[in-house]
Amino acid sequence: MRGSIQLRVTSQLQAVVFDMDGVIVDSHPAHRFAWKEFLRTLGKEVSDRDLDFVMDGRKREDILVHFLGPLSDAQLKEYGRLKNDLFWRAASEVVPIIGAFEFIECLQLAGVPMALATSASTSRARSTLKRMGLIECFTTVVTGDEVRAGKPDPGIYQLACRRINCPPSAAVAFEDAASGVQAAKDAGLKCVCVATNRSAETLTAAGADCVLSNFANLTIEEFLSLVGMSPPPL
Repeated sequence: MRGSIQLRVTSQLQAVVFDMDGVIVDSHPAHRFAWKEFLRTLGKEVSDRDLDFVMDGRKREDILVHFLGPLSDAQLKEYGRLKNDLFWRAASEVVPIIGAFEFIECLQLAGVPMALATSASTSRARSTLKRMGLIECFTTVVTGDEVRAGKPDPGIYQLACRRINCPPSAAVAFEDAASGVQAAKDAGLKCVCVATNRSAETLTAAGADCVLSNFANLTIEEFLSLVGMSPPPL
């Protein structure tokens, strides 16, 4: 699946900002397992449909409050630790999204600055990137720990662009959830979606500029054509 609409060239690409879960790595099965088991330890059974909320790019604190109601700071910290322990038990299920690593390498070779903007905690984001050998690819890593509000609030993308000294209008976000699309678009970035866990129609309705099924064989030239931008400066 490739975006079928070629946009008019409007600006020069200066940076790419990636979400992590569902975009670079397919970690959703591990997250579903971890959240389901964690909530079960507290006597709360949830359905797969209930867990769709988890997959929409929310901060861990927001997810905990959604399922459990108001919590103290101490409870948020302890529950977050317990959930993360369960997640790492299923870490073997975390695999790269098809073609993602190759596309990141292409951007790196072309000298395109890259940032990560993920709702994950700082420890999990950095651990995941290190395990995958990607930590050195990103100029900056912005996590849910560093912003007041999670996606769909645009703050995480605004912060990522400030850190890499790039105007949002010259950056493209890669997302996989409606809340992430809204965050990126409200921050002023163009947004390409990877439809690994959502329908293309849902993501397009959220405002995605184009939708891919994965990164397989995606070249920089095709990417620029899809988002209607000119090549980055040499």
